Amino acid sequence: MNPSSPCEGQSPEGDPPEDWFHLSTVSLGTQGSYGSQDDPEEPEERGRLKSKLVSAWNNVKYGWSFKSKARFSKTSPLTMLGQSYLLSHGVERECFLRAFATLLWLTYRRGFPQLDGSSLTTDSGWGCMLRSGQMLLAQGLLLHLLPPGWTWLSAHHVFKDDMEVQESRSLGPEVTKKGRRKSIASFPESRTDVTHRRVVSWFGDHPIAPFGLHQLVKQGTSSGKKAGDWYGPSIVAHILRKAVEAASAEVSNLTVYVAQDCTVYIDDVVRMCERPLSEGSKGPSPAWKSVIILVPVRLGGEVLNPTYIKCVKNLLRLECCIGIIGGKPKHSLFFVGHQDEQLLYLDPHYSQSTVDITQDNFPLESFHCKCPRKMAFSRMDPSCTIGFYAKSQKDFALLCSAVSTALSSSTEKYPIFTIAEGQGQDGGQEDESDAPPNSITHILTKDKERLRRTNTSNSMDEFVLL
Repeated sequence: MNPSSPCEGQSPEGDPPEDWFHLSTVSLGTQGSYGSQDDPEEPEERGRLKSKLVSAWNNVKYGWSFKSKARFSKTSPLTMLGQSYLLSHGVERECFLRAFATLLWLTYRRGFPQLDGSSLTTDSGWGCMLRSGQMLLAQGLLLHLLPPGWTWLSAHHVFKDDMEVQESRSLGPEVTKKGRRKSIASFPESRTDVTHRRVVSWFGDHPIAPFGLHQLVKQGTSSGKKAGDWYGPSIVAHILRKAVEAASAEVSNLTVYVAQDCTVYIDDVVRMCERPLSEGSKGPSPAWKSVIILVPVRLGGEVLNPTYIKCVKNLLRLECCIGIIGGKPKHSLFFVGHQDEQLLYLDPHYSQSTVDITQDNFPLESFHCKCPRKMAFSRMDPSCTIGFYAKSQKDFALLCSAVSTALSSSTEKYPIFTIAEGQGQDGGQEDESDAPPNSITHILTKDKERLRRTNTSNSMDEFVLL
């Protein structure tokens, strides 16, 4: 078998076979094997060596991919992050492929500097949820820093899949869906390229990168997580909030709000976004910070409740939606759209060599994927975090209206989440580690009464780890 391009398929799922851990543990020393049991340094040394062996296994495992083709309908509309495309229409099909290739694709990496408190130099096999979180944050940053309708200039690839799309015609970066043009004269092309490269560098696997794996692992320590652990979508939401807060020098006019108990409290968001006049522009009202809103939710018990599928589709149709951190059980994915009963996603389960983002003109190709993939809604793990972005105060008001309308489409008695007036207990800054391990999720209904939704019996946390 020969390794293939990550865009030609995806890596196998699951964990290393049990006998791998058994053999690695036995070979690293049991009674009388490699040194005396009384040696206090022996267990630590065995742990480091076992970690290296497991990392090597994961690098090999996720460094391969299997050729497979995702079949897309040319007659059903395809929705991706607020835009709809009809693939039978040539221009729309090309615009979709370019828009998809513009999304940042953040995957497993190997060969980066050691993570604090460990000997790990790869996140293969355990960092997929952090990578999905990075992709959601990256989408919010691209919307925040680049003009509407912007696409990556180098997204001129040859797409060979079941849509039978060949090399894109030269549409230019200003051409958007259905051929409509957006003027970016006030934002020169060279500046957009520089901004795009800077955003990519922020997610590099280097200790200096504000949203790189090193910083996210560091931010996760307050939630009881360390390098090598699996992360849930709720914990990742709080890690992203803290990472953006710590990176105020790079992103000074952006904040992240994490919903509490499946409720977005409007007053809390407004308080976070409003700035004193001395910090912002002059005017009769306070300056406004742009906001990324993250809503950790559970869409069922053991499996996805099918009554929520229509609502998830409607949320992905909103222009303010920046994606969903979720996946299949023990296999995180970043959902960006849907077609019929299939979810469109980016998969972080591909191990690539680390790119040195400290070098000028570092290569960008490995941070973008040109081949879209799909999976059935029925395979979606019910635990996920949904992301939204509002640039201005007016956009936030429109977001509240649009999201509320989308949420009302669910036939389930309890909505996925709610948007309510008032304030939460701590202004949306609660850390996942501060919540009791078996806390009950509260849902606020339209009549403002609080009803309790119980956890599944086998869940040891507010949200099941993927």
